[in-house]
Amino acid sequence: MPTVPERGEALPALRFALLEWYQQQGRDLPWRHTRDPYAIWVSEIMLQQTQVGTVIPYYRRWLAAFPTIADLAATDLEAVLKLWQGLGYYARARHLHRAAQQIMANHGGQFPRTYEAVVALPGIGRSTAGAILSAAFNQPRPILDGNVKRVLARLYGLPIPPQQAEAQLWQWSAQLLCPQSPRDFNQALMDLGATLCTPRQPLCHACPWQSHCIAHHHRLTHEIPRRMSRSPLPHKEIGVGVIWNAAGQILIDRRPPRGLLGGLWEFPGGKIEPNETVQECIRREIREELGIEIAVGEHLIDIDHAYTHFRVTLHVYYCRHVSGTPQPLACEAIRWVTPEELAQFPFPKANTAIIEAIRTRGRPTP
Repeated sequence: MPTVPERGEALPALRFALLEWYQQQGRDLPWRHTRDPYAIWVSEIMLQQTQVGTVIPYYRRWLAAFPTIADLAATDLEAVLKLWQGLGYYARARHLHRAAQQIMANHGGQFPRTYEAVVALPGIGRSTAGAILSAAFNQPRPILDGNVKRVLARLYGLPIPPQQAEAQLWQWSAQLLCPQSPRDFNQALMDLGATLCTPRQPLCHACPWQSHCIAHHHRLTHEIPRRMSRSPLPHKEIGVGVIWNAAGQILIDRRPPRGLLGGLWEFPGGKIEPNETVQECIRREIREELGIEIAVGEHLIDIDHAYTHFRVTLHVYYCRHVSGTPQPLACEAIRWVTPEELAQFPFPKANTAIIEAIRTRGRPTP
């Protein structure tokens, strides 16, 4: 039977084994070559819900465009969202921008060093604050991201889903943390979950904690972490209009700066109501949102896209502006643009396929 990790005599052995493994097997990541809290903060926000391989080029482009907190704070939100385009979860970019402005206003442009000040910034929770403070300042702050939850659940043989044991998991993370080397320990803990203690087919034979792991001892790594029962994802059917005017321009609108895709530009439309055709939906939505009349023409493309908590199907049609002056009745701004100008605006990922279809198809037939 493995030594129970929460017993005091096991903690030094666990810490030593993990740190020794990290020195030999830790990942070489660009944000680990700096102690700049700003750069580390950017990396931690980008890594939320996103794989390392996807993040690295975005991280490098971001720091090239906004090398300091002052640079980020002085940039308008649209430029920030355009640079973030394709990374998803756009609230993260809005939070970074707003937090940078708060740091300039309240902290003299210096990233704060206290936990209370860091966790008060937009978009930074307890685990992210711990990760930044430990990585930038070597402060002994525990972390609890998705990888760490999985590692701890298996190490301690957690019999319930992690969502139902947050307090216990935080206690374990704090107990394990090496007070002498919190920076390396937290990075090692994240690497362990990302490279060995993976969701499926964990590489237990290479794990420095194998001899202490309850799940491995009882052959339960395929069952732990326990899963919550999930309901099917809601599915939304959306009608979308690519509206052309006589000058060959297309009408786009910008979403209010809140919610899932806040601040991004899009092609107008909305949810298809029961017993409503796609064409009827588009005409109604355009009338309600922009105050104009349109003629719905040829079908352009259908796009299926999944978000975390729901999925959508976009039914996209070419439309012709018939009458009325567009007004931002349900959006923040509107603009007529040429097809070539579409690339200048930050769009949700699902809309990039629409833009490509417009490039391929060209203007609708009269």
